[in-house]
Amino acid sequence: MNDRFQRCELLFGEEDFSKIQKAKILILGVGGVGSYALDCLYRSGVLDITILDYDVYDETNQNRQIGSEAVGELKTEALKKLYPSITTINQQMNMTWVEEFDFEPYDLVLDCADTTKVKIEIAKKCFKKLIMSTGSAKRFDTSKIEVASIWKTSGDRLARKIRNELKKAKFDRNFTVVFSPEEDKCKEKGSFVAVTGAFGLTICSEAIKKILKS
Repeated sequence: MNDRFQRCELLFGEEDFSKIQKAKILILGVGGVGSYALDCLYRSGVLDITILDYDVYDETNQNRQIGSEAVGELKTEALKKLYPSITTINQQMNMTWVEEFDFEPYDLVLDCADTTKVKIEIAKKCFKKLIMSTGSAKRFDTSKIEVASIWKTSGDRLARKIRNELKKAKFDRNFTVVFSPEEDKCKEKGSFVAVTGAFGLTICSEAIKKILKS
């Protein structure tokens, strides 16, 4: 037993831990949510993780994002130094990218991106393997975080907008969403790492559960 993952294998058992190690996971966006999902998956034994992002770190990221001490550096490059075995894609997520990108090789797609239109198109394209994060900013109560089908979310503006746009498109398939119905605590995009990080850790937990069910 590899000492690095000894405690994980003791928890999951040899057969299920082997499933975790063989899973192929794509994380879209590695900011306040995605970086914690990455850290959790990496420490839990997932060996094939691809991250996709386009941003560079600035000082305002340092309250919530893993790797953000590397101000001015591409997030993908900074995180590759922290998690050497990951695959990185430095790519802007837009509608053209969603249309052209091949999601087929991945067992799970973890959407931790910010752009609403892109999130909607990702859902349409790979809902069967999708776990989506909605709004984690403007909140500070981690006990309010929930996991549900997109159609059973409540109290979150982003989730509501996504639901409405999917209804307009006559899209009715289910996918998993991590959200919080906590009321906004500020008007601007204030953020708290306990919540953004907990979103990422919850996404990781949901990913592990789906892997074990597969």
